[in-house]
Amino acid sequence: MQKLNKRHSLAVIAVATLMASLSPARAQQAPADGVGPKPATTATVRANQAVAQGLALNDKKDFEDATRGLIATMPTHQVRDAQGRMVWDADRYDFIQGSAPATVNPSLWRQEKLNNARGLFKVTDGIYQIRGYDLANITLVEGKTGWIVIDTMLSAEIAKATMEFAMQALKSTKPVVAVIYTHSHADHYGGVRGVINEADVRAGKVKVIAPEGFMEHAVSENVLAGNAMARRATYQFGAGLDTNERQGVGSGLGKALSLGTTGLIPPTDTVSKTGQEMTVDGVRIVFQMAQGSEAPSEMMFYFPDKKALCLSEVITKHMHNVYTIRGAKTRDSLAWSKYANETIDMYPDVQVAFASHHWPTWGGDNIRQYLANQRDTYRFIHDYAMNMANKGEVMDEIGNAEFFPKALAQDAASRGYYGTLSHNLRGVYNFYLGFYDGNPASLNKLPPSESAKRYVAAMGGEAAVLANARKAFDAGDYRWAAEIGNYAVFANPGNAEARQLQADTLEQLGYQAEAGTWRNAYLVAAKELRDGVLKPNTGTQGADMVRGMSQELLFDFIALRLDHRKTDGMKANINMVFTDLNETWALELSNSVLNNTKGRVLKNPDVTLTLTRPAFLAMLLQGKKLPELVQAGQAKVEGNPQVLGAVFANVQTFDPYFNVVTP
Repeated sequence: MQKLNKRHSLAVIAVATLMASLSPARAQQAPADGVGPKPATTATVRANQAVAQGLALNDKKDFEDATRGLIATMPTHQVRDAQGRMVWDADRYDFIQGSAPATVNPSLWRQEKLNNARGLFKVTDGIYQIRGYDLANITLVEGKTGWIVIDTMLSAEIAKATMEFAMQALKSTKPVVAVIYTHSHADHYGGVRGVINEADVRAGKVKVIAPEGFMEHAVSENVLAGNAMARRATYQFGAGLDTNERQGVGSGLGKALSLGTTGLIPPTDTVSKTGQEMTVDGVRIVFQMAQGSEAPSEMMFYFPDKKALCLSEVITKHMHNVYTIRGAKTRDSLAWSKYANETIDMYPDVQVAFASHHWPTWGGDNIRQYLANQRDTYRFIHDYAMNMANKGEVMDEIGNAEFFPKALAQDAASRGYYGTLSHNLRGVYNFYLGFYDGNPASLNKLPPSESAKRYVAAMGGEAAVLANARKAFDAGDYRWAAEIGNYAVFANPGNAEARQLQADTLEQLGYQAEAGTWRNAYLVAAKELRDGVLKPNTGTQGADMVRGMSQELLFDFIALRLDHRKTDGMKANINMVFTDLNETWALELSNSVLNNTKGRVLKNPDVTLTLTRPAFLAMLLQGKKLPELVQAGQAKVEGNPQVLGAVFANVQTFDPYFNVVTP
């Protein structure tokens, strides 16, 4: 065995592959003078009044359903982690009462009043939900000997606290015997370690049930684009905003994400086909696959003995995202509508339908109408977008279409509180045709900063642009003011007047937005333009995500972090042997890319590293140095160790707080 210089150890990978939240931020442009949120303008007041007049906001049925079956609320609505850091504070939303203020779209205000309903609720005999303590719900189904838990919220701390509260309220000492993951998004599995112990899973005492492909998608969706997605998610969920009438009110889908520790325990049982049945602790369950709808791996399921249907996140009390602004693969709206249509026929005797967000629907006829409207919503989005595309209209034209069937527009469950008609229509276009609009003038556009400088010059300089932006702002033409104001900011981000005017503009757009996600994005942008880039505590990324990566994904993750300019012209051939997996991987650096190939054994490698996967993960997750592992006999290095350092010293750590509204 050869000793390695610390500088050249694979411990470099540990730094490079830690989640982006641990990396340092780069220097930012000097912010404009700090200014708090401003009041609604006359134009915004009028716009929101028009919304109030056009909707049946006084309908009480949703409010009755959202509060139906309340058993108890938590004695305290605040949950902290072991270090005393706030994980969840539901009290911060208590201001959402009465009529909507001028600074919040009345339709969104109504939705967030509904989302404020919190506590332990009875859904039907033997089924309960914990709602209002995270973005998602926990559902409890009572079995013969224990509890079946459907989804586990985002973080272990809030899951543990709410489960303890529920067991006390239900006067139950029964253990959890099974966890069902409805789909592969973190707010539905991240709190699992607050609900069950992995040792019990390994011992066969607890089942973990998930749809086919769950682990692959739960891990991969947020890895390769993870840093960009996480930064954009701060905009989508309003991270860093205060909660008040001029700032955060919720996300439409729920209130917000908890800030605790996320985890992931792999499934023990997989559901792979529609109609598959399972009996868990005496409870019969019939499953329906919904792959590629709201998530790449997702399912719904029915409890025939209770006539209760879990809709997962496929059908919820709003129009969902076909395209999500945090960034993700565009979803298949046509398949989505067909799953909803299939659900209508599969469960004709259903009497209550509940989901992983929002509140249940009771009564067979009510449920069927709800499902039909949701089916029609996603089908309309698909068909209308492609109808226009096939007539030659392009993405931004389609996204500005204002037509929506009247009955759906009056159905709150089809309104855009989280997804939006505008973005979903664009998403369908992109799903089939991509970003290019077919016009050769769009083939090779200038980058934003360069384009902005030329637009500003063509419009007569910064003063002229700002004069026009101010004129548009004063006229209440905020979309146009934002468009030309963006040119001014990107041409000269140091122009404090431009930043302030752009912040004022985006703020008013936020006040008018019906979608909680749009409101959050606009208001975060306004705050960053005024105060500089926000660096909110967005929680702790658990090591389970790294452990859950396949070897290939792990190597792909390292490869995309390569500094491609610095490695241009470098060559390296590395064999990696994982003794516990009985796998050999070839890592080949050439042409600024680090290829990985399972099973390939390089005949004349520069270096061969032999170790176990746990040892490799110890370097990634615990900062173990390779020389330590070599000394302990847990790793062996043959060949030139400096090759390892030469390669992995060029693996970058991404800035989790990169600029968004400035260049």
